[in-house]
Amino acid sequence: MTEKTSPASTWRTATRLVRGGTQRSAFDETSEAIFMTSGYVYHNAEEAEQAFKGDKSRYIYSRYANPTLSMFEQRLALLEGSTYCMATASGMSAVFAALASQLKAGDRVVASRALFGSCLYIIADQLPKFGIQTELVDGTDLAAWEAALSTPANVVFMETPSNPTLDIIDIAKVSALAHAAGAKVVVDNVFATPCLQRPLELGADIVIYSATKHIDGQGRSLGGAILTDDQTFVEDHLTPWMRHTGPALSPFNAWLLLKGLETLSIRVKQHCENALKVATFLDSHPKVERTLYPGLKNHPQHELALSQMSGEGSTLVAFQVAGEKSGAFAMLNGLSLIDISNNLGDTKSLITHPSTTTHQRLSDEERAALGITNGMVRLSVGLEDADDLIEDLDRALAGIS
Repeated sequence: MTEKTSPASTWRTATRLVRGGTQRSAFDETSEAIFMTSGYVYHNAEEAEQAFKGDKSRYIYSRYANPTLSMFEQRLALLEGSTYCMATASGMSAVFAALASQLKAGDRVVASRALFGSCLYIIADQLPKFGIQTELVDGTDLAAWEAALSTPANVVFMETPSNPTLDIIDIAKVSALAHAAGAKVVVDNVFATPCLQRPLELGADIVIYSATKHIDGQGRSLGGAILTDDQTFVEDHLTPWMRHTGPALSPFNAWLLLKGLETLSIRVKQHCENALKVATFLDSHPKVERTLYPGLKNHPQHELALSQMSGEGSTLVAFQVAGEKSGAFAMLNGLSLIDISNNLGDTKSLITHPSTTTHQRLSDEERAALGITNGMVRLSVGLEDADDLIEDLDRALAGIS
């Protein structure tokens, strides 16, 4: 776990992404080093004693901290504008640690209903097993939040844009309601990335990422991160949880994610530019019944999306094709350039059918309540030429009978 430092905190975004957190060893390497070690040695017994008493100048064990992890954490914290960052082994370990570390039996969680399947599993299925009350609401309905938060709560959890329907939640307004109810606000910011949206600046208390997605951006490694300015949360809850339960990020993966950050802003900008072109094409295609893209004016939360996400739409597009499941499968199987995969945020364009993959464990009724139809597909738009992507989609859509 690493705190942000100065003067790097005064750097602009591009500089932070390339230089932030860099620590050179005695060899003065240009590229950050990978410290593939589980433990560290001490010059004497007294030094070991001081390290375990809390000497922050020393590393003790790579389950607690590691120099390569520290560089990644410092760089991401600088980008997010947060005081603290803690890296985890995956995005879901970040979600679970952020929630479980601060909750106990009798506590109450209010969450948006439109969530990634594994997040929904934790909140709806796992937390109640530990005596934690949970309530799901329509994240786009402020009145639903007001009603749910008229009763005291401990944590509010949201994902915006949501997976896969790209719903946009007003972070500032929901955060104000949550704080009035006594709750900490946790935002899954994976779809937006810190390049487009910074929830802490909008009133959230904790931000989580699956760094596996855009931060790596090349389909190479798993990783996650938890960021916050809340010192009490970090010292009393998150740090003990991480140390004793062990969801530590490997140094090699931390190094890959660190290198991924160097090009994050450039990639996200191009992803969004390509996604808008693709969404515009899909929105007028006769075999596409509905296109969901926050950058299009017909998106239900278009204005909120632009104001909350730095004027950009998203790197992802969701759309419903004619013919329900058979139409969706025909289109997917007709693609030659775009890969079928449940991952996202990659340099390569990836497409999936949520109702049979990421959200298949939900009942038909639950998927319907989330707006996930059998004809819906989710497209993570990559860095290929947008015209090539459009041509591939056009050929595939033509195969729907």
